[in-house]
Amino acid sequence: MSAGEFILETRDLTKEFKGFVAVSKVNLKVRRGSIHALIGPNGAGKTTCFNLLTKFLIPTSGQILFDGADITPEKPAAIARRGVIRSFQISAVFPHLSVLENVRVALQRKLGTSFHFWKPEASLHTLDAQALSLLNQVDLESYAGIPAVELSYGRKRALEIATTLAMDPKLMLLDEPTQGMGLEDVDRIRQLIKKVAASRTVLMVEHNMSVVSSIADTITVLQRGATLAEGPYAEVSKNPAVIEAYMGSANVELKGTH
Repeated sequence: MSAGEFILETRDLTKEFKGFVAVSKVNLKVRRGSIHALIGPNGAGKTTCFNLLTKFLIPTSGQILFDGADITPEKPAAIARRGVIRSFQISAVFPHLSVLENVRVALQRKLGTSFHFWKPEASLHTLDAQALSLLNQVDLESYAGIPAVELSYGRKRALEIATTLAMDPKLMLLDEPTQGMGLEDVDRIRQLIKKVAASRTVLMVEHNMSVVSSIADTITVLQRGATLAEGPYAEVSKNPAVIEAYMGSANVELKGTH
């Protein structure tokens, strides 16, 4: 195994809340250039794990390594600057800005000019070509001029992925990207994740097993904050402990469709 094979590693990552262990000694290894899915029943610790990786929460113990560097003591902004960018579970777009303007704001953040309020708006038009290119990647180019509030739920999520891409992530963290979607939107986002993952690494929390089974290279199953199983979908889905963990969970279906 080469030293640079894994873009992200956690070593015995643990988070306790007043005696309750939400994440317990998780050793995660995310292979560079892969799609890695974090799954598990409700309350398994998936979102807490994401919050630890982006330093929205401070680990009780353990280490987080990104690109070989120990980032455990770093603040969220420093981690984002390294290229660890998270797309949130709830669609986070500016509803009354146009689709293009939403992407332009994200591009501004990357340039570090977000707070240059006195700059004329015309100076932002230099970012339009780049913003349109990103919209083209997520099939939203034809919606560039409309207010984001008018987009369907699935297209809002696609816009959110475009704004995440505008930050030029090395590692994209996607939190429940298909939650609350109909079949057509789920399929659109599935194809989109596969497309954007061609040139970067994706770590995703996802409940939809048909999405996980069709695009994830590696799956880590969490249960009660600890790693229950890890491996490709075909192997993990047959694991008796995993099947037992999901039994009676109404919102999860272990059978994926390819």
